Amino acid sequence: MLNKKQKFGEEGESLAAKALRKKGYKILEQNYRTKLGEIDIIAKEKDTIVFIEVKARKSLHYGSPKWAVTPKKQRKISMVALYYLKSTQQSQAKARFDVVSIGPSPENSAIEIIKNAFELAYN
Repeated sequence: MLNKKQKFGEEGESLAAKALRKKGYKILEQNYRTKLGEIDIIAKEKDTIVFIEVKARKSLHYGSPKWAVTPKKQRKISMVALYYLKSTQQSQAKARFDVVSIGPSPENSAIEIIKNAFELAYN
């Protein structure tokens, strides 16, 4: 059973997936988990594999959700993305990192898709 925070996160990811599909993305994986970490959504847009972090906020008290993807989080996502590409024999594929920002409430949310939100980070 999901707690309130997990339920909110799941709803945000569902909204993000729906918005991405409308923009032409093909969803390949949701909640891709490895021992290294998790990526919320892995999708394909044209010939590019896109690793997507979803951030949703109930209020803007702590700022816009898009600013919550810290350098530490970027490194973790990068490591999982490299693992995914290697394990699916797609190491040579074009790839990028997007962020979907949802705020402040899922019922009346402003969804922003930020393409190329950050570069591969592994230091």
